[in-house]
Amino acid sequence: MDLATLLQVLDSTVRLATPLLLACLAGLFSERSGVVDIGLEGKMLAAAFASAAVAALTGSVWLGLLAGVVASVLMSLIHGLASITFRGNQLISGVAINFLASGLTVLIAQDLFGQGGRTPSLIGAGRFDPITLPFAEALSGVPVLGPIYAELISGHSILVYVAFAMVPLSWWILFRTRFGLRLRAVGESPEAVDTAGVSVTGMRYAAVLICGVLCGLAGAYLATGLQAGFVREMTAGRGYIALAALIFAKWRPVYALWACLLFGLLQAVALRYQNIHLGGITIPVQVMDALPYILTVIILAGFVGKAIPPRAGGEPYVKER
Repeated sequence: MDLATLLQVLDSTVRLATPLLLACLAGLFSERSGVVDIGLEGKMLAAAFASAAVAALTGSVWLGLLAGVVASVLMSLIHGLASITFRGNQLISGVAINFLASGLTVLIAQDLFGQGGRTPSLIGAGRFDPITLPFAEALSGVPVLGPIYAELISGHSILVYVAFAMVPLSWWILFRTRFGLRLRAVGESPEAVDTAGVSVTGMRYAAVLICGVLCGLAGAYLATGLQAGFVREMTAGRGYIALAALIFAKWRPVYALWACLLFGLLQAVALRYQNIHLGGITIPVQVMDALPYILTVIILAGFVGKAIPPRAGGEPYVKER
């Protein structure tokens, strides 16, 4: 494999890992507070539709981004209401959100646009354009380092850079701020936090809202950055893959980055190399497409028992009187 081909694969890896990374960090905040969120898929899907629909109707990708975040936050509030306020089963609430988003997005898209549950293709100001970083063109002729900077680091949409910047920011918030300390404490021992006079409900709602914002960015990127519009079930299991990456990363931001890049690499390889021939045997394209999902199953089967989640994860908190 030459340098140009390698850079193309890695470039695709970065683009494909971006929504996974944002969703993984979203789940990180939620689960660190003790709220298991299997509804990442539904929030991303709702955000993808809302951002594409508003961008198509208004011609503004920024209004679309705002609509996507709002849609995801509303889904998060529903999840918070069910699992925090009413102390319902968090897994069932998340699954319900996934089903709700799956049905509503297609129904509303068909009613608005009449294109079989999809939105019109986004063009011009309706989608995010790639950003050329300073000196990218001037340095492109420099051997090795020039193409890496010009083709791999430069040339992505703004949400890609936001996603990667969220990794150190999330680490700083969780491990270097009072808010992060309280958030992690709520996920480990809500009784102790409550005794200290900190609202467990308030902290969990804050985490759920952060989760909604990040899922909104992930969904909006899918529809307005990675692709040019919304199509039915366009998240394609990315929410579940993000959960697997979160478990693989042991609920830590930096590890989450590498886990998501691994999944993104498998997707990039599957998209680029179709019908691979090995020793006279042809590997069907379906096998390549299934690679990220096969890895998801392997990780869930092999690491769930080894990765230790927050102790209060999935448990509603009932204040003692």
